[in-house]
Amino acid sequence: MPLPFSGFTSSNKLFYILVGIIVFVFFATIIWILAGVQSRPEKSALEFWGVFDENKSLSKAIDKFESQHSGVRITYKEFSYEDYERNLIDALAAGTGPDIFMIHNTWLAKHRNKLESQPQPTSKNEEGFINIVDFKNQFVDVAFTDLVFQDKIYAMPIYLDTLALFYNKSLLNSAGITTPPANWEEFNKDVELLTKFDKFGNIIQAGAAMGTARNINRSTDILMLLMLQNGTRMTNVANTNATFARAVNAERVGENALQYYVDFANPLKKVYAWNDSQHYSVDAFVEESLAMMFNYSHQVDILRSKAPRINIGIAPIPQVTSLQASNYANYWAPAVSVAAENKTAAWQFINFLSSREGATLYLSEVLRPSARRDIIDIQRTDPILGPFAVQALSAKSWHQVDSIAIEKIFADMIDDINYGRAKLGDALRNAQEKVNVLMQKQL
Repeated sequence: MPLPFSGFTSSNKLFYILVGIIVFVFFATIIWILAGVQSRPEKSALEFWGVFDENKSLSKAIDKFESQHSGVRITYKEFSYEDYERNLIDALAAGTGPDIFMIHNTWLAKHRNKLESQPQPTSKNEEGFINIVDFKNQFVDVAFTDLVFQDKIYAMPIYLDTLALFYNKSLLNSAGITTPPANWEEFNKDVELLTKFDKFGNIIQAGAAMGTARNINRSTDILMLLMLQNGTRMTNVANTNATFARAVNAERVGENALQYYVDFANPLKKVYAWNDSQHYSVDAFVEESLAMMFNYSHQVDILRSKAPRINIGIAPIPQVTSLQASNYANYWAPAVSVAAENKTAAWQFINFLSSREGATLYLSEVLRPSARRDIIDIQRTDPILGPFAVQALSAKSWHQVDSIAIEKIFADMIDDINYGRAKLGDALRNAQEKVNVLMQKQL
């Protein structure tokens, strides 16, 4: 007897078809979800290190950039100035350094091998990178000198500070001085009027903080400014040797600038106004025992907090001639580490931060002068920032292979003269030779 037929009935067929469809849809959905997760780009995390800027100073600009670049997240970390360079070098050497970090405007010669220059913009420039021509047009001249090497952009400025004249209006009023000095001849006369002595010849009110090294904030910057204003050529054209002790057109311009500076600490000179026994310059200004000092814009907030009742005035720094101004630059600028994983995103952020939009967001949180020409036009009428902002247009710097070491060399030079350890010309030549030793190590 043949076996009965055991095939699918129509109801069985329908059941298995439905099960197959459900299984197919289930696995297809799982595969689609997994594929979507895998194809979704991960957020690029950029670590940004800096100095003299709190998180709130950069938060608006960072938030704006992240809103325009959803795949990027930036974390900022502030360091103290004293620890910053050492921590940065150690972290970069260990492979744990930041993607973006602030460099001082004198650091390019010293740390260029640690930096990734900005990629050249493509023809369509979808990345939003700046080119050399626009860099020159948008920023003040000294930024190109400091941050560009062989037409490669290594950093971009978000502000630019210069030395300006801080003066106590009340003390100038009492001395019958109606306006702050515009040139050094006027400065000399005002110093004589403002400096007061007791019956023993001790300075009880200093006309200006000039002449010494250790108790004047940014003393060596002031001396370097005087040298640059006087036409001193700090290095040769190739930046391979220091030349600030050499004569220019048979005139000892470097010596003359140094002589002018130390005269203010010489009791035999008419402009004698300062010595090593004076309180630190910023403290003396707060105590109102100092009438004039030279400093940067960041001192404004410090002075306001320490001495809110002092009638402070700020003016452009005196010049040798009214025909050509020369000022001294000091600033920090963001750069990209050569070890950064996402260099494109890092440079896109720096381009945004230094753009008009990004810089405006940053400068709205800090009291600093801009490095951008279009923002300087806005700041020039500001009673506080105006002098600093306008001076950025004529700011200068010079090639320093190690600014900290050079600062010590210049401070020692001033001390050698004031304490009679060396004659002025010898002290200047000794300093030049020490800087040359540093420069030879970089070759």
